[in-house]
Amino acid sequence: MSATTSATGVGAVDHYEVRKERLNTIIRYTLLITMGLIMLYPLFWLIGASFKSNAEIFTEVGFWPSRLDFTPYIKGWKTSTEYTFTRYFFNSFLIVIPRIIVTVISCVLVAYAFARFDFWGKKILFSIMVATMMLPQIVLRIPQYIMFQHFDMLDSYTPLILPSAFATDTFFVFMLVQFLRGIPRDMEEAAQMDGCNSLQMLWYIIVPLLKPAIISVIVFQFIWTMNDFIGPLIYLSSVDKYPVSLALKISIGATEEVEWGSVIAISVLALLPSVAVFFAAQKHFVDGVASTGLKG
Repeated sequence: MSATTSATGVGAVDHYEVRKERLNTIIRYTLLITMGLIMLYPLFWLIGASFKSNAEIFTEVGFWPSRLDFTPYIKGWKTSTEYTFTRYFFNSFLIVIPRIIVTVISCVLVAYAFARFDFWGKKILFSIMVATMMLPQIVLRIPQYIMFQHFDMLDSYTPLILPSAFATDTFFVFMLVQFLRGIPRDMEEAAQMDGCNSLQMLWYIIVPLLKPAIISVIVFQFIWTMNDFIGPLIYLSSVDKYPVSLALKISIGATEEVEWGSVIAISVLALLPSVAVFFAAQKHFVDGVASTGLKG
């Protein structure tokens, strides 16, 4: 009798625990879905507003348009200048792609040196590098502008790309260093015994292992460069060299009455490359960010 009662009690406790866990799961997912919808609502509204007229945009809170009208996309793409957004998107990629390439090369080399080599002043230089991460970019704008003015590089893409060739994106260097510190040196030591030099070890061993972190660097740099407004605004003066970020500003201030539907439509299209790159590299991007800083 007592054994039966005990078994029944244990079964009731187990059933209670299962129900409690199930209830907690439902509450957790409900909160997550609710918060996700709240955070995504501005994006839904942006997409819906791209099909609306000015009157609908300023009078309706809902994101669903009364009809799907692609006229804002057509008008927005043509712009009020002599160039279409095809030219401005092309200009954006002329900045983004070279900047990503030089960023990856320079940051991997510098991070490899900090993580794997011992040299005089290493700790001091690394501390200075980390300290520069705290500097606001606006502090560097005036001296950089004067420097590029003396080099006669204004109104070109060089000032937007060249600094990244010298590993000035210290956040990426720090991230790669932390990732490298979590990689065992066994394979490098074996390769060194086989006669590999430092560059061969970097290319054949370290770079494949750094793939998640490098993809994270690519995703971050792509999104930040595509969204950069201040840099092109300072250094570029010719309309035919403007990237998408400046072209959107032109479309807003080109006429007295702004056709917000067209502006929002092009804003949606301007988001697509960054969203596509993020989702294409999502798995490696998450792995790279999650692995950074676990050791070291």
